Amino acid sequence: MENRILGDTGIKVSELCFGSLTIGPLQANLDITEGAEIISYAFSKGINFIDTAEIYNNYGHIKEALKAVNRKDIVIATKSYSYSNETAEKSLSKALKELGTDYIDIFLLHEQESIHTIRGHYEAIEYFIKAKEKGIIRAVGISTHRIEAVLAANQYREIEVIHPIINKIGIGIQDGNVEDMINALKISYNNGKGIYGMKPLGGGHLIKDVEGAVEFVRKVPYLHSFAMGMQSKDEVDANINLINTRYIPDDIKKRINKKERRLHVADWCIGCGSCVDTCKNDGIHLIDDKAVPDMEKCVLCGYCARKCPEFCIKVI
Repeated sequence: MENRILGDTGIKVSELCFGSLTIGPLQANLDITEGAEIISYAFSKGINFIDTAEIYNNYGHIKEALKAVNRKDIVIATKSYSYSNETAEKSLSKALKELGTDYIDIFLLHEQESIHTIRGHYEAIEYFIKAKEKGIIRAVGISTHRIEAVLAANQYREIEVIHPIINKIGIGIQDGNVEDMINALKISYNNGKGIYGMKPLGGGHLIKDVEGAVEFVRKVPYLHSFAMGMQSKDEVDANINLINTRYIPDDIKKRINKKERRLHVADWCIGCGSCVDTCKNDGIHLIDDKAVPDMEKCVLCGYCARKCPEFCIKVI
């Protein structure tokens, strides 16, 4: 697994980042032992970079996996919705305690939208900068689904890392298309930002073209790494094979394809109804102001996810 330096941070990360959302209660809901075993397996195969977040509620899985490795060999990125000194302190303390570590490599403000949200949350950034000065954090950054926020981050030298959504057809980009996002990433890359992408499979909707989807993000010259969700050893092997050989062996692909896929709606659904209006198969409905899929009618086309303003619909 090739390693790259993440922009000007000096942090060396593997090209493939373990996206840990999929193992936690928001998706596969694996128990700590099973989840840790998969993470440990990924570490043993050369993936040294793992992405998590406070909202994922899976710090325990990662803590267990860290027991089998040298902590300094692993890069941990986490995220929170902190907006003040108090909330930032609480989020950092929680991460350190529940991950069982005395430092966090990369701490991101979760889902920033624009210069306005960054300004509104700047007190938290200031807290994280002070933690960096003490050696508790190595780099500070943002995650985002919006081009506007990628561009806004360039106005802040202290924002060192950007974690943007990027995939071949632009699923989940909320304020433009994939070409616009790539142009914004070019500017940030040239400004020395460390950039690792998210959702190369569009939340699972590009899984039928996984080879093409991964090849696309690999060819974006402004990404140092990209995170992919993995919830089994087969998926770890499949993704590593894609990186190293550009294909997935047939036996691994067959085992993965046996898994029954479903449409998952996250708890933060706001019940806007965009998915219902989009679906041509009557495969999703609003019940008690939340989107609920009807798997007897859903064809897993993913069109509803493209219209979801909160990016809370995924194929898993």
